[in-house]
Amino acid sequence: MKKLGFIGGGNMAEALARGLITRKIFKPADVIVSDVVPARRRKLARSLKVETTADNLVVLRDSAALLIAVKPQNIDDVLGEMAAAMRPPEVTRNGGRKSSRAKSTPAPRPLKPADRLFISIAAGITIERMTSALGAGARVIRVMPNAPAMVGQGMAALVRAPGASRADEAFALRIFGAVGDAVALADEHLLDAVTALSGSGPAYVYLFVKALADAGVSEGLTPELATRMALQTLRGAEENMRRSTLSAADLIRIVASPGGTTEAALSTFAETRFSAIVAAAVHAAAERSRALGRS
Repeated sequence: MKKLGFIGGGNMAEALARGLITRKIFKPADVIVSDVVPARRRKLARSLKVETTADNLVVLRDSAALLIAVKPQNIDDVLGEMAAAMRPPEVTRNGGRKSSRAKSTPAPRPLKPADRLFISIAAGITIERMTSALGAGARVIRVMPNAPAMVGQGMAALVRAPGASRADEAFALRIFGAVGDAVALADEHLLDAVTALSGSGPAYVYLFVKALADAGVSEGLTPELATRMALQTLRGAEENMRRSTLSAADLIRIVASPGGTTEAALSTFAETRFSAIVAAAVHAAAERSRALGRS
């Protein structure tokens, strides 16, 4: 029995599997990945030394936990396929079970939804939708990761369904902790805020770095140097903020000497309502996440 099976072998699945294997949380032999694209299966088998298959039901049969990493538009088909495989055999009129097996061969006990842990990273797919598709008692955990997981610096938040245990939750936290940081939440509705902050957040950071570098170019720096300086400034400020016990406001005051250059810049940010723009953008992302969850 494999410890973890991936349904879908895209970039996020590869990053998670690589993090788990690199950190020696799992061995390659503990992992199996299904994907419809032969080239992806070959790449994963070659680079990670994991077992691969084109059959999702092989992953269902052979894995204690399944991480569903398919596109949201494909998840209903995947859930339906697995639910059908876990459906009890039909009973004939005389009370026997329909089977093509010889009478001397006992049929294996069919899988139940509670026999496997199902972890989903499909955006906007609610726990209720997952459990309704898989069946009563399904052990489901919904996760919102973000793109920096692909470089080992991700931020993920997860919520477990009533059928999932604290041990299931701890298992999922280990998986996503292998590629960054991960937290467990009690309220699924908070995943909309998570999506808006850390899920979409990398794009906001890229936008700010681009704007900062573009401003440097307008002041005479080359694009290469401006981007280099913006990125290192961001990295240094992030590390300083992470290590410091001071609040963000206190750190700003330390840099912003009265009457100095930083104060002039911060005054312009305030005049253009920078914080309000950020808040409005995050709110728009959260509202869109809520709308997608209802669709």
